[in-house]
Amino acid sequence: MNTYFLEHLLNPAPDLNACTPKLAPCVLTIGNFDGVHLGHQAMLKAVRDHADAEQLQSAGMIFEPQPREFFDPKNAPARLTNFAEKQAILSQMGIDALIVASFDDNFRSLSAKAFADILVEKLNVKALVLGDDFRFGHDRIGDSQFLRDFGLPVTNLTTITDNSSENVRISSTRIRKLLLSGDIARAATLLGRDYSITGQVQSGDKIGRTLDFPTANIALERLLPALHGVFAVDVVRLDDNGEVMAGGLADLAKNGQQGIKGLRANSLFGTANIGVRPSVDKPQEWRLEVFFPEFSGNLYDKNLNVRFLHFLHGERHYSDLAALKAGIYQDVKDLLTWRRAQD
Repeated sequence: MNTYFLEHLLNPAPDLNACTPKLAPCVLTIGNFDGVHLGHQAMLKAVRDHADAEQLQSAGMIFEPQPREFFDPKNAPARLTNFAEKQAILSQMGIDALIVASFDDNFRSLSAKAFADILVEKLNVKALVLGDDFRFGHDRIGDSQFLRDFGLPVTNLTTITDNSSENVRISSTRIRKLLLSGDIARAATLLGRDYSITGQVQSGDKIGRTLDFPTANIALERLLPALHGVFAVDVVRLDDNGEVMAGGLADLAKNGQQGIKGLRANSLFGTANIGVRPSVDKPQEWRLEVFFPEFSGNLYDKNLNVRFLHFLHGERHYSDLAALKAGIYQDVKDLLTWRRAQD
């Protein structure tokens, strides 16, 4: 999948003008695609099918930041997927081209007609597949019928629902609520895969070491994560292309401490806390910290994918570090018991 940034396509640097790529004729879908859940996947399949039938390229447009993050970052919904995760999943879905629109004052001020002009003249769009509630332009008059009147064929995909007796719409909002409540199994059903977070191990404040529970501090790359609390996880190491590395974390082990096998190939079992660490006297910021029982090794700067398997409890406040250490000890013990029950 090729990734293009809309601002570069619209305003190429003078010295790069000659090599600015021209997009192939395409069928386009547009949206946040946060989580790339089953509803999104149905949209992407419709785009691919339409593109194949017309011998066109399949393309998707996403926004960074997502609009609500731009308008009200302090109250924006939690991210299911950061940009890199979303990019990787869309590539796995078989989309040929990804167009990233920087959602800023310039973009939000575009009229519906100006945006439609960009689709035709700059992005070589020949047809679109959109949700039935899609609207665009600062005047909000842009919709599917506007694009049809503009001369662009538009297919509207009806709302995708789950297979439950309630027949409820699949949405990113609904998945966020499930994750926040700890119902990761139901969230996985609507996502079409287990929920995971991918990030690079970065330096932390090393408090875990003083408690005899050294953790890998994994970059979240989002304003707010979608789940909070203590979890059983399994973790794989990714190479520079985002592929799972055979041997993974075990290859980094030292002193014979190779850890405990996870539930998927090439993974290690871990216990994770994701939250603001209310028991630690530090500036509050969201952290994803993973402890690997029976493992010793240097994980700094490694790219890890953390898959959430089992919710134990929400984040707790402990009166002091001694109580925090006892709490962590019990959490690890309980999660190891859960892990052994999976064999």
